[in-house]
Amino acid sequence: MRFRLLTILLMMVGLLSDAQTNEPENDLRDILESVAENLPDDYDMTELVDVLMRFKKHPINLNNTSADELKLLVFLSPLQISNFFAYTKENGQFVDVLELQSIDGFDVRTVQSLSPFVTLNAATEYSKLTLKNMINFGENDLLMRYGRILQTQKGFTDLPGNRYLGTPEKFQTRYRYHFGTIASAAVTLEKDAGEKFIAKPFDFFSGNIALYKLGRVKKLVIGDYILQFGQGLTMWSGFAFGKGPEVTSVAKKDLGLRPYTSTNEYSFLRGISATVNLFKDIDITPFVSFRKLDTSQALDINGNLVQATVSQAGYHRTPSEIENKNSLSQQVLGATIQYTKNDLVIGTIAYHSKYGNSFIPQKAVYDQFSFTGSSLTNLGAYYNYTYKNVYFFGEAGKSLNSGFAYVNGALISLSPTVSAALTYRNYARNYHSFFNQALAEASEAVNEKGLYAGLNIIPNKRWSFSFYGDYFRFPWLKYRVDAPSKGYEVLGQAVYTPTKTFKVLARFRTENKQQNTDLNVPINFLDDVKKENYRVEVGWQLNDIWSFQNRAEVSQYKKGNANSEFGYLIYQDVAFSPMFSKITGNLRIAYFDTPSYNSRIYAYEDDVLYSFAFGVYSGKGFRNYINLKYSITKKLNVWARYAMFIYQNVKTVGNYLDEIQGNKKSEVKIQLRYQF
Repeated sequence: MRFRLLTILLMMVGLLSDAQTNEPENDLRDILESVAENLPDDYDMTELVDVLMRFKKHPINLNNTSADELKLLVFLSPLQISNFFAYTKENGQFVDVLELQSIDGFDVRTVQSLSPFVTLNAATEYSKLTLKNMINFGENDLLMRYGRILQTQKGFTDLPGNRYLGTPEKFQTRYRYHFGTIASAAVTLEKDAGEKFIAKPFDFFSGNIALYKLGRVKKLVIGDYILQFGQGLTMWSGFAFGKGPEVTSVAKKDLGLRPYTSTNEYSFLRGISATVNLFKDIDITPFVSFRKLDTSQALDINGNLVQATVSQAGYHRTPSEIENKNSLSQQVLGATIQYTKNDLVIGTIAYHSKYGNSFIPQKAVYDQFSFTGSSLTNLGAYYNYTYKNVYFFGEAGKSLNSGFAYVNGALISLSPTVSAALTYRNYARNYHSFFNQALAEASEAVNEKGLYAGLNIIPNKRWSFSFYGDYFRFPWLKYRVDAPSKGYEVLGQAVYTPTKTFKVLARFRTENKQQNTDLNVPINFLDDVKKENYRVEVGWQLNDIWSFQNRAEVSQYKKGNANSEFGYLIYQDVAFSPMFSKITGNLRIAYFDTPSYNSRIYAYEDDVLYSFAFGVYSGKGFRNYINLKYSITKKLNVWARYAMFIYQNVKTVGNYLDEIQGNKKSEVKIQLRYQF
């Protein structure tokens, strides 16, 4: 009945359609879904969408681009970027975008992904940074979003103890300004559900001003910024990739200094930084940052405030979360020097971070090598070099008075249809860096050794295959692992695309790790924990208006000698997106059944622009949502979303303060965007 109502609703809004521009964000769906699978389910991908939406509006001129610009396109590998410039060096400027297919490593799928974001037309560049030009030619983008869960969660009731002190609504406002490629500004304001209006309307504030191409000053950012260098071992903040079906993603594409635009309340620096050209091929990026972090603090035996960890969640809803807010000061001072010439990049990083109070050893044995003290100095060196058809990359990092870590790898173009990736990593158990996002199986790149090998095979324009295997060891103990452990992960994927409007995907993924036994024994021993997923997905387009995606996925979980448990998910996606319409939309009808949280299944969900949902399908029930967009004018758009879980055979949904009485959990979002 619900499906019929939703379908009728979409058909009705279709009848109201009128001549307008097409949806620019539709091309982003496949890209976002492919990268979202490698990230935590609550990761904010605003940075990524900001970049892609801007290139959609102002495509890259292939005859006047740079490596730094192409690195922003997440689906291009470092080896493909290197091959791009080798091709232009040998053949001169492009006369047609289709020439991209002549570049080694640029298969049909890559060219199709690239096409919406590139052009051969020279863009208008504003050479004079004057107030008049900035007012007349600047582009402004204002977005406001409201959202809330409709059912009352336990934390919002009159509990005697810990509870949410604020309202259940979530608000976000973001403003962006761009003056060509010369200047930009950003302001982001956010209040999470449960947070209280304390002296100011929003709990989180972030902003910056960025200037580019100021003579020897290539970039200058004042306010919140991110730094991404090397392979993420020594200094990397903001968005980062890891293992995934695109095997070349294990080689990070460092983007250096960038303004910060995400709502993540942890992964950024606050202060000032600039990239300055010292000599012909040498740049220096000094940086300084002063900000406050959230920690749970206590008094040591001498009466001094101390802490063991830093909270990265960014929630300030309960009395304890509010007490922990901004309780620890962090100062970071350092610089990066980078030499770039032809196909060679060599860089060094050095920075010192100082904290307002000391970190103390934690009681758990597995945590005895974690960072202690109030200051930390990090040194690092990185490189990448392209020799013929091989792209070499690596980085080594050292935290003074503690551990050493390094990672090295290569991307190899074995033939026009076969490419490979190989990476070895070795991170000491006492390696410390607060800005470490290097390739790792664990959430942090410490206490780990691993060998990764991947293969991409694209025999023709219809078929593509991806394989990777990753073997890893953890020399020291981990959370819920009371002994050194090891494991492996294997992924295989085949994609068949006979036409532009039909695609079939099949994927198999297995992971084997070790964990403490669930048996009640005097000394824990390790059991093997095996997780497997089998996925089949079909995407097809009926006509210029309607497109569909069907997926069936089975998960398997087994620990030790216990019986395996199996879960499954099936869903139907429908998208309504005519070429000329004021209204577009999409919906999902899903059914899932997993015996426990261990066999849960993740699936990317469409959402309003700049908002992301990575659904966790656990338990038994239905998941439905609908997203609509209405273009009031060319510059003014409004989005609406309604999403709901309906669980079977349960009396409550969620746990602790998020618990809801009943078997339903539904959420609404309203979003308004004005470009001027």
